[in-house]
Amino acid sequence: MDILLLASAYNSLSQRLHAELTDAGHRVDIVVAAGGDDEDVRRAVHARRPGLIVAPMLRTAVPEDIWSAYTCLVVHPGPPGDRGPSSLDWAIDSGTAEWGVTVLQAEAAMDAGPIWASAAFPVAPVGKSDLYRNEVSDAAAAAVHRAVERFAAGGYAPRSQQDPGVRVVWRNALRQERRRVDWAHDTTETVLRKLRAADSRPGVRDEVLGAEVFLHGGHPEGELRGRPGEVVARRAGAICRATQDGAVWIPELRERRRPGAPPTFRLPAADVLGERLAGVPEIPAPLEADDQKHTWSDIRYRQEGGVGFVEFGFPGGAMSTAQCRRVLEAYRYALERPTKVLVLGGRRDFFSNGIHLNVIEGSPDPAAESWANINAMDDLVEAVLRTDDRLVVAALGGNAAAGGVMLALAADEVWCRTGAVLNPHYRRMGLYGSEFWTYTLPRRIGAAAAERLVEEARPVSAAAACRMGLADRLVAAPAQGFAREAGRMAGELAGAWALRERIAAKRAARARDEAERSLAEYRQAELEHMRRIFFDPEAPYHALRAAFVRKTAVPAGVPATAPPAPPRARRADTVPPTPTPTPTPTPTPTATGLPTAPGLPAGG
Repeated sequence: MDILLLASAYNSLSQRLHAELTDAGHRVDIVVAAGGDDEDVRRAVHARRPGLIVAPMLRTAVPEDIWSAYTCLVVHPGPPGDRGPSSLDWAIDSGTAEWGVTVLQAEAAMDAGPIWASAAFPVAPVGKSDLYRNEVSDAAAAAVHRAVERFAAGGYAPRSQQDPGVRVVWRNALRQERRRVDWAHDTTETVLRKLRAADSRPGVRDEVLGAEVFLHGGHPEGELRGRPGEVVARRAGAICRATQDGAVWIPELRERRRPGAPPTFRLPAADVLGERLAGVPEIPAPLEADDQKHTWSDIRYRQEGGVGFVEFGFPGGAMSTAQCRRVLEAYRYALERPTKVLVLGGRRDFFSNGIHLNVIEGSPDPAAESWANINAMDDLVEAVLRTDDRLVVAALGGNAAAGGVMLALAADEVWCRTGAVLNPHYRRMGLYGSEFWTYTLPRRIGAAAAERLVEEARPVSAAAACRMGLADRLVAAPAQGFAREAGRMAGELAGAWALRERIAAKRAARARDEAERSLAEYRQAELEHMRRIFFDPEAPYHALRAAFVRKTAVPAGVPATAPPAPPRARRADTVPPTPTPTPTPTPTPTATGLPTAPGLPAGG
């Protein structure tokens, strides 16, 4: 069928449905109505005249003249009968164990249309955005595929919400009055529920050390204590705040916007508070995992037999300069351990989205911070590429984009959880890209396919990634079970009889590639492009980055993409020469990662 996706943002679910419905043989277009402009929607619908409209994520109502003329299926993140704009927030805030997703037909009343499909999911003890990208996404994808199949087959009568078996419940927007944390009386469990129900949007409004901020994200702390509300420690950019019966770690804050000021955005908590944290002790987390201490850390190493695991997970998947360096430090530590297989990746959710655009935008010198961040990312990827004494596996429990995909491709095997979405391109942020993509991407899938991927800048489903060679294995596991299944698979790999021969063959192949064209040459050529972009104040990257981070419109006249820069064959004499840029002093690296852009995602 001709299917039109209608969304307020090209978010993770929109990308997944775009990729998976395309995989299923449908012709899929998408219109992003970011400003809620009905005329944009009307023009897009009348130009395409689709057989079906699917709305994965809408903040505004579908215009009546559209839903009355076309079947429009809306994805609502609540069980049948649930209505209202804060469905998932209420589910987390109230401690619900199981929730659901409903695909219903748009009509005049919000969320009141007949039901085409639904699916239930367990509410994992994680933040709303993590839950949305994983359990909600899995349930939504299953329900949408079922609804599309029913519509295509014809003759299906969707279930009316007037049916006595449908319990209708209207939930108003979850306001800050309810989200507010009462530090003197709320238990740690209550605080965590409030933080998790608001972790990405809108955050929990509060005051910390005299600063008016919104709190984003929350993790329990098992040992540290203090006066309720007191900031008792900091770690890796996060702050630890005491509760009535324990403490919680808060990774990010967002300053409250002042009238007339530009929009604020999330940053590491320590960056926002700055000198206010003077006197608050920095308590590093032990690198080796210790489950008995029940403390939070964004990077951990653990070992099971002959398998080592470097686990990392950052808000939004973005990796700042400091985070890249800390992951590299953990990786080097892992290389000193007696293992045969090394697994990179988090226990669930994002693998990596590359450089940290928020930290870059918030730095005093975004160009210098961009340069420091891309070099730190390159250092990490190069370390993985040069590992020749064991097999390295990139385990993607969730999505990856831009430099994060290239980090995964540096490994010997890429394992993707079904439902993960990959965006192996940079153009939508006005970037050429680095992280050795001109080496790893053509090596994986061939120069022609690599050129098509970076030029089209479209999301790739996990299944499609495996078919084209971008990934090696699909992991059919729920988000909560991914780490366990990946560990089991890694154990089998470590015990394989031909492992020694595989490692020897890997070492020989790397030596041949290095003789043909060194990694240093790939890196230098890529970074020459990136340096010119970073240090050119007129480059579209700067306006695109600011618009993405601050959630504002891209200024008129700024191109939506960078010119395509297709990879070539790997021989040095076939690589197009790169003009030498005007010398620029190399900035002193400082701390800086990347989520996904409005419209099609991209990063560094």
